[in-house]
Amino acid sequence: MILFVIFLFLLAIVGWIVLKLTIAVLKWLAVNAITGLIIVGVLNFLGVTHVPINWLTLLILAVGGVVGAFILILISLL
Repeated sequence: MILFVIFLFLLAIVGWIVLKLTIAVLKWLAVNAITGLIIVGVLNFLGVTHVPINWLTLLILAVGGVVGAFILILISLL
């Protein structure tokens, strides 16, 4: 019985750590995506370039952030 309680306690700790790491990664992706969308949106609005906003570009912006935005802009200009 004691081993089962210890197992549940350790399982709860591991679950809490996984939850915290998942939330941290999702925050990082959200900040990158919003930053990249602002850059692409402003440049689209000013008419400098036209980068269509779809799921693929959002994924690139979420992973790449500002660098991903500039890569998308470079690709659209070529």
